[in-house]
Amino acid sequence: MAKVVARKETGKLQIDFTYKGVRCREQTALTDSPANRKRVQAVVDKMVAAIKEGRFEYSEFFPGSAMAARFQLAHEPAESKTEGKRVQEPEHTGPTFSEFADQWVQERSIEWRRSHIRSLLSTLDGRLKPYFGNKVVSSITKTDILAFRAALAKEPGRGDKVGLSPKRINEIMGTLRQILAEAADRLEFTSPAMNIKRLRVKKTDVQPFTLDQVQTILATVRPDFKDYLQVRFLTGMRTGEINGLKWKYVDFEHRLILVRETHVLGEDDYTKTDGSQRDIRMSQPVYEALKRQQAITGRTSDYVFCNLLGEPLDNTNFTKRVWYPLLRHLGYEMRRPYQTRHTAATLWLAAGEAPEWIAHQLGHTSTEMLFKTYSRYVPNMTRQDGSAMDRLLASRMGAGPLVRIEDPSTVGLRQPSGLPRRDVYVPIEHQAPMAVPKPRGRIAATRRVVDRTPHNQGGPPLGYVTGAMPSRHSTRMALAVH
Repeated sequence: MAKVVARKETGKLQIDFTYKGVRCREQTALTDSPANRKRVQAVVDKMVAAIKEGRFEYSEFFPGSAMAARFQLAHEPAESKTEGKRVQEPEHTGPTFSEFADQWVQERSIEWRRSHIRSLLSTLDGRLKPYFGNKVVSSITKTDILAFRAALAKEPGRGDKVGLSPKRINEIMGTLRQILAEAADRLEFTSPAMNIKRLRVKKTDVQPFTLDQVQTILATVRPDFKDYLQVRFLTGMRTGEINGLKWKYVDFEHRLILVRETHVLGEDDYTKTDGSQRDIRMSQPVYEALKRQQAITGRTSDYVFCNLLGEPLDNTNFTKRVWYPLLRHLGYEMRRPYQTRHTAATLWLAAGEAPEWIAHQLGHTSTEMLFKTYSRYVPNMTRQDGSAMDRLLASRMGAGPLVRIEDPSTVGLRQPSGLPRRDVYVPIEHQAPMAVPKPRGRIAATRRVVDRTPHNQGGPPLGYVTGAMPSRHSTRMALAVH
C-alpha cells in the first residue's frame, strides 16, 4: 500500500502510496541512506495507520502538496447553482490511460511473442488511445466504455461492411478490459469493464475441399506452387508454420516434419502454443514433394518454400496472386488458404485414422476441437455413414437367425463346479421343433374333436391353436444374435 523508494534522477527518498484509489508520490529532501530510510519509514507507518483508522488528513502529513489541495477540493460540499443544482464532481488524479497503457506494455512485453506485441500496439495506437488516451485511467466509467463499443460498431469495416465485426470488437474490448483490470488492481478502484459481456460471434463453418477437388487443384496450380500446396493439403500445417519451415526441421530418415517455429508478420517466432510443437509424419506424397523441393531450394535457402530471394513466402502475396486466381479459374467458392488445414483433418477422419493421432498431427492438446469442428464432414466424405454397422450385421446374420442351445455333447452330463454351461449357436432351421404342448381345458376338448379329422401334411392338426404356451417339459432355448 505504501513504500519508500529512491528516485534515480535526484537520489532523494520518495513515499509512494495509494489513497482513495489514486496513486500518490511525495518526495522528501532526504538522501538515500539507511538512517534516512528508517526515519521516512516511521512516517509511512503512522500514515498507513491513520488511513486505516479513517483519520488521515493529507495536508497534515504533506503540507503545501499539490495533491493535498486536490483532495481538499474533492471533498468540499457540492455547489448548487441556479435551478438545476449542478453538483461539482471531484477531480480525478493519477496517470492517464495512455501513460498507464504504455507502462503496462513495457512491463508485460517480456511475456508475449513479438507478433502479439505488434498487434497489441496497433490496437492501442489505432483504437484505444485516440478515445481514452487523455482520460485519467481511474475516471473511465462504464458509460464511456459502452459508448466506445457502440462507436466501433459504426466504423467502416472491411470491404463494403458497415462497422467492425463482433469478433474484432471483442478483441479490442479484451485489450481494454485487461488494462483497466490491471489499473484497478494497482490503484485500488473497481474496473468499470468487469461486468460488460462479450458480443456474440456468429459461428462460421469450415469449408474443406474434397479429395477430388484437391487433386484438381494440384493438377492445375502453377508448377512452382504445386509442392507447396501438396504439403499444405496433406499435413494440416498452419500458414505461419509451413511458411517458416526450415530444412533443418525436415527429417527424411524418419519421415518427420518437426514443427518448431512459425513465421508471422515477417519474423520467425515461437509456435502459437506449446502444444503446437509437434512432429508430423510424412505420407508418401508429402515425402516426394519435399524431395522435389529439396532439389530446388535445398542449397539456396534455409527455408523449404521461399521466393527468388530465398526469403519465406509472403502469405498476402500468395493469396492474392496465386490462391484466389486459382479458385476463380476452377470455379470454386472463394475461401482462405487456411482451409487447407481443415481439408487435411477431414481427409484423415474420412480415412479412418485414430482421432488422437489426428489431434496430435494438427497440434491440438485434445480431441474435443477435432470432433466439434470436423466430425460432421466424415459422412459427406465417405458416403458410408453407418456402413460399419451394416457390414457387422451382414456378416453375423447372413446365414439367417441363430439360436443358442446346450452343447449336445454335454447333454445329461453334470458340469464341474465353477464352470459355465457350454452353449452352441446353430441356424434356426437346424434346430429341432419345439415340443407340442399337451392341450388343456377347452383347447383339449377342441383337440379331441379335431383329431377325428385328417391331419395337414407337415403341420399340426387343423384347429390347433399355435399360440398355446409350451409346457415346462419343452426344450429350453432362447433366440440370440451371436
